[in-house]
Amino acid sequence: MTKSVLTVDDSRTMRDMVAFTLKGAGYEVAEAEDGKKAMDLAAGRRFDLVITDLNMPVMDGLALIRGLRALPSYKSTPILMLTTEADGAKKQEGKAAGATGWLVKPFNPEKLVQVVRTVCP
Repeated sequence: MTKSVLTVDDSRTMRDMVAFTLKGAGYEVAEAEDGKKAMDLAAGRRFDLVITDLNMPVMDGLALIRGLRALPSYKSTPILMLTTEADGAKKQEGKAAGATGWLVKPFNPEKLVQVVRTVCP
């Protein structure tokens, strides 16, 4: 069965790059441009993995992670942060919110697929 991934980023270019990379690796990909839209999508269906940016308008990545973790169906879903932030304090904040992992932009496509396959086999 094909695994489904929700990718959340306010940059269309970044969403396109992530979607292209993951579709090429056999994943089904849905996209949202901010945390609020991602929450709306997640409320309507179950994703096997969520990849989110940190800094976005309307609802940022940390608020999104906290919101998803509050939903019973997303308690144990892997959630990866994909952001330009490499600060240790931000990573801790992400981990505390419930992030499974942290990837720094720009991402290496092979590395992204490798990490996705590890957290969402």
